[in-house]
Amino acid sequence: MFETLTGRLNQIFDQLRRRGKLTEADVDAAMREVRLALLEADVHFNVVKTFIMRVRERAVGAEVSKALNPGQQVIKIVNEELIASLGEPVALNLTGPKPRVIMMVGLQGTGKTTASGKLARLMKSKGERVLLVAGDPYRPAAVKQLQQLGERLDVEVETDASLTPPQLAKRAFEKAEKGGFSLVIVDTAGRSQMDAGLMDELKAIAANVNPVDILLVVDSMIGQEALNIAQGFKDAINLTGLILTKMDGDSRGGAAISIRSVTGIPIKFIGTGEKLDALETYDPSRLSSRILGMGDMIGLIEKAEAAYDGQDMEKQAEQAQKMMKGHFSLVDWLEQMKQMKKMGPLSQIMDMLPGQMGQAARGIDPTDVEKSFKQSEAIINSMTLRERRDPDLLNASRRRRIAAGCGMEVQDVNRLLKQFREAQKMMKMLQKTGGKGLGRMFG
Repeated sequence: MFETLTGRLNQIFDQLRRRGKLTEADVDAAMREVRLALLEADVHFNVVKTFIMRVRERAVGAEVSKALNPGQQVIKIVNEELIASLGEPVALNLTGPKPRVIMMVGLQGTGKTTASGKLARLMKSKGERVLLVAGDPYRPAAVKQLQQLGERLDVEVETDASLTPPQLAKRAFEKAEKGGFSLVIVDTAGRSQMDAGLMDELKAIAANVNPVDILLVVDSMIGQEALNIAQGFKDAINLTGLILTKMDGDSRGGAAISIRSVTGIPIKFIGTGEKLDALETYDPSRLSSRILGMGDMIGLIEKAEAAYDGQDMEKQAEQAQKMMKGHFSLVDWLEQMKQMKKMGPLSQIMDMLPGQMGQAARGIDPTDVEKSFKQSEAIINSMTLRERRDPDLLNASRRRRIAAGCGMEVQDVNRLLKQFREAQKMMKMLQKTGGKGLGRMFG
């Protein structure tokens, strides 16, 4: 989502880094460019104005003039002020007696029902016993969609077409009390626009179940209109948090930066894809790092841990040792490719890589890499287990047989083996240099 903004900001920062000393004129020129980049990204003008004023005030003071590297100090200030604009993280309110109720509200088309399923999955993984409530009888297939999500997650879904949404929510709450559920998530009805009928129904549901959190699901791709929608809901009901969906989209992303400052409503989660595991707890420092092109190593580690979840820890450690020493086989390489695919879309993983590695990765087309993964997997699967463990066995006749077996050319097999050898060399170099050769390799 922030690709264009990240590119613009990195150009500005590169110019700052090249200067040994920064004058007030240098700071002003950089701030003009930052202001333009933020406005083009659809950040609210009041947020931009306040942000630039705070950064400039700090950047022309002793904080920068006495720094060993003034350019990097300005970037540090920009990062800190961006985090401040994005707002403090606020967790779900899971206090008080069980069952606790979370209401999901929003307009049609924001991904509210899917977000309800994602939240149910996340909370179930944290040990909560979740009951989903299908409180949207108006949108065709909304109830069916939630039931399908419940089946996939092994989470019970409460539904009854003969009851109004407030009545259904109350019955679900009573069922949760008697049945030992710790969390009730109510997927409420959306409308194409905010109307009095929608708000009255939401108020009636809230009165019946006394929710600990009312979360507004907002489509982050609609730009500054998201601010108006959030403000409209806030004026009508007691909103406690936001879920920004479609953060993996290709829009300018200014709503994510503006919405907390303008509305005062904390962002609690961001949706980063269609899959049920594509829901992240909102962390402004990590989001700021991504926007500024610094990557998100914590997020990357979390994705890797989720991909390896349930696997034998000793096996993981053994594979990691092999990879780092460059002693891995095609069996290990194939296993690593499969695990990487589990981590999610490659474009998201590339966005999380920091520094030079991230810049180099963002210059690669993820579609080409994913296509290469599929070809490599097909070629390796056409080999015998002995050949995968010992690629030195692959003479010309064996390579022809493998190519025929996977419907590819011998050149494709040769290319894969060359990439495999280069990967082995790269990992050996990394171990010898302690990572110092990384920039040169990616350069």
